[in-house]
Amino acid sequence: MKRKRNEATPTAAADLMALAEYVERFSSKTVVLLGDFVADAFQSGDITRVSREAPVLILRHRETQMAPGGGANAANNFVAMGAKILPITVVGDDAAGSWLLNAFREKRVDVSGILQVKGWTTPMKTRFLAGWAHTVGQQVLRVDYEPDHPLPETARRKIQSILAAKIKKVDALAISDYGLGVASPQEVRSTLSKARRKVPVTLDSRFRLTAYKRAGITAATPNEAEMEALHHTPIGKNLEELERCGRATLAEMKLEALAVTRGRDGMAVFKRGQATAHLPVHGSDQAVDVTGAGDTVLAAYTLGLASGASPLEAAHIANIAGGLVVMKRGTATVSRDELLGAIRDAACGAAG
Repeated sequence: MKRKRNEATPTAAADLMALAEYVERFSSKTVVLLGDFVADAFQSGDITRVSREAPVLILRHRETQMAPGGGANAANNFVAMGAKILPITVVGDDAAGSWLLNAFREKRVDVSGILQVKGWTTPMKTRFLAGWAHTVGQQVLRVDYEPDHPLPETARRKIQSILAAKIKKVDALAISDYGLGVASPQEVRSTLSKARRKVPVTLDSRFRLTAYKRAGITAATPNEAEMEALHHTPIGKNLEELERCGRATLAEMKLEALAVTRGRDGMAVFKRGQATAHLPVHGSDQAVDVTGAGDTVLAAYTLGLASGASPLEAAHIANIAGGLVVMKRGTATVSRDELLGAIRDAACGAAG
């Protein structure tokens, strides 16, 4: 299907190659990521029959796969895109927490900012995938494990101390707030107000975006559903409502830019003093799996800003990365080479 050309979409090969130059710089960037780390478990099984005990499927377990989720998925995307990542988070002294620590040690990530706290429950999402032999499993159930009490004050003070120290020597700060207790708007506000070195600060907050107003956030990357929940209104195809919500959020939070991901409708980029840019979805609009796509967008957008891209150029990079990752199953990442390949393929198409 041929898409209508959008004035915000880079169509010239030269414009696209400029994006590639920013992506080439990703490997020279260091980013602090503050946020909630989650362990994603995928339990796959073959359907054998319907249970006599209840109208439910009986699955014969085939395999269990683990992947970094939530803020850990964002960190994993930073690694895949070639950047040096300094994660700041809390995990429990449980199997899921140990698995996450080891997963990042194996990637040679500095884990000095990952605190393993006794008595804390590492957030974990277990997805059960059912299918017939030689077919792709479909998710039939998800079970979430979350902390049942607030983060201990000693751990919170330690996080703030680590953040204040590490932000002095990085190119950007990314915040991945899934509402599980690690990221605190008040502590971010306090730390950034005292920081002598100003760097781009990006935010992906599931439930409390505007709690970070006046916290020194440069840009935020919510999805459309989060914007609808924030403003208590449906958006869908109503671009006037999208415009109203986007402009209100941009003004209230005093952001330089707001990039709203819209699934098959692409991305809308709001910037003060400029018309809203509507970016069509990159690639196919038939996503295979959207699990963790927002984490990929956060990583690509942050690295774009850190590499000198304008908010709109960074949004183009993030839009391409998001289009690539939703074509993969499970909690996935996009590598720097994949991103460069997609940009260069698009440039060749534009030149041709």
